[in-house]
Amino acid sequence: MKISELPAQLPAPEVRSGPVVARHARNEAGRDFVVGDIHGMFAHLRSLLDEIGFDPAVDRLFSVGDLVDRGPESAAALDWLEHAWFHPCRGNHEQFAIDSDDPVQYDLWVNHNGGAWWLEQDDAARARFREAFADLPLAIEVETAAGVVGIIHADVPPLVPWDRFMEMLCAHDRDAAFYALWSRNRVHGASPRLPVRGGVERVYCGHTPTRTPIRIENVHYIDTGAVYIQEGYDAARLTVVQIHPEQDREYAIHTAQRV
Repeated sequence: MKISELPAQLPAPEVRSGPVVARHARNEAGRDFVVGDIHGMFAHLRSLLDEIGFDPAVDRLFSVGDLVDRGPESAAALDWLEHAWFHPCRGNHEQFAIDSDDPVQYDLWVNHNGGAWWLEQDDAARARFREAFADLPLAIEVETAAGVVGIIHADVPPLVPWDRFMEMLCAHDRDAAFYALWSRNRVHGASPRLPVRGGVERVYCGHTPTRTPIRIENVHYIDTGAVYIQEGYDAARLTVVQIHPEQDREYAIHTAQRV
C-alpha cells in the first residue's frame, strides 16, 4: 500500500484504550445520522439537529472525525463525547492532540493546523482530551436497513476489501492507519475509483473539504468545509446525512447563518 501524499513526519497512529473498530447493531427504535467534519462548529451542529428533529432518546449521531481545530468551540468536544448517542471515529486532528507531547507534532499542529485553542487548556484538560481522543476508534461499522455502513475519517485503500482493511487496522498496521486518517488519493483522482467491497454496503468519509457531498461509487465524502466560514468561504456548510432507516438523505446548514 503506497500513501504518497502523506506528510513525512507523522508518527504511527495508536489506539491506546478503545476498540480500533467500533461496531453498532441496527437501531430498531430510531434514526441514524452521520456528520461531516465539525472542527469546533458545534453551535451549528446543535441547530441542525434541532431542525431535523433529532431525538437523543432513540436517534444516534455518528461522525467522520475532526471534531476540533480552527472553529470557535473546539473545547466543547469533551462535552459532546459524554453524549451516549454521539459516536465519532478518530480524525487526523484528534491524532494531532494525541501526539502533542512530540515537539515536532506540537509545532505542526498548533502553529500550522488550527490547534491554537490547545494553548488555552491547562495540563489537566489536555490530559482529558488526549485520553478521550485516544479512546476513539479508527473505523465504525453500523448495521442499517440497507446493510453495513462504514465510517472512516479519510479513505479506504482502493484495492483492499473493507473487511480486510478492518483486519489490518485491528492488527495495528501502520500504513492502514495512515490511510484511514490522511489519504486523499481516491477523491483527488490519484487512485482507481473503485467501489469498496467486502462486507460493507457504503462508506462515509470526511477529511477532504468539498463544495457539496461527493459520491465515488459507494464512497461518500461529506466534509463540506463548515469551518472555512472563518476564512470567508461563504458557501461553507455542515452536512449531516441520514443513513438509517432512510438511505443517504442529506441535511445541511450554512455556517454563515447565525445560530
